[in-house]
Amino acid sequence: MNLTVIIASTRPGRAGLPIANWFLERARTDGRWEVVVADLKEVNLPILDEPKHPRFQQYEHEHTKRWSAIVAAADAFVIVTPEYNFSPPPALVNALDFVFREWQHKPAAFVSYGGVSGGIRSVQATKLILTSLKVMPIPEAVTIPFFAKMMNEGVFASSEELDKAVKPMLDELHKWAVALKTLR
Repeated sequence: MNLTVIIASTRPGRAGLPIANWFLERARTDGRWEVVVADLKEVNLPILDEPKHPRFQQYEHEHTKRWSAIVAAADAFVIVTPEYNFSPPPALVNALDFVFREWQHKPAAFVSYGGVSGGIRSVQATKLILTSLKVMPIPEAVTIPFFAKMMNEGVFASSEELDKAVKPMLDELHKWAVALKTLR
């Protein structure tokens, strides 16, 4: 199974990269996944610029064709996302909108971070978008409140509770990935 971990934040000094690195370590040792990273900062999509609707898959731009291939190759997604003003990062919303069929019939889980809410409002808003793309967002997640207290010189220092939350999320994500593969 191919697991694509999407790093949603593109801001300078972002915590998303060290948090993703922490998660990637655990996902890679899980053993059930071929793990790929899709860092939206590196993917660097412009604001949606395809003239035809994504459902037609008639892409004119190389950046869209590259993104399409990344999304199409995945069997499941984990989105590492902060919360900006009760919402997902604009780069994530843009990346979701760029393609359509490539997302379909795949599950998604979240590693979210923020202040008191741990990014759950961002997750809830993103789930609405995902369901319209025919993605199954699973309830199991890793939610990191007050993440700044867990950052030390650019490195994320997890807790035992967060480490324990990864396995049940990956277990459920794998079940859905296996089941939904039959629809593709």
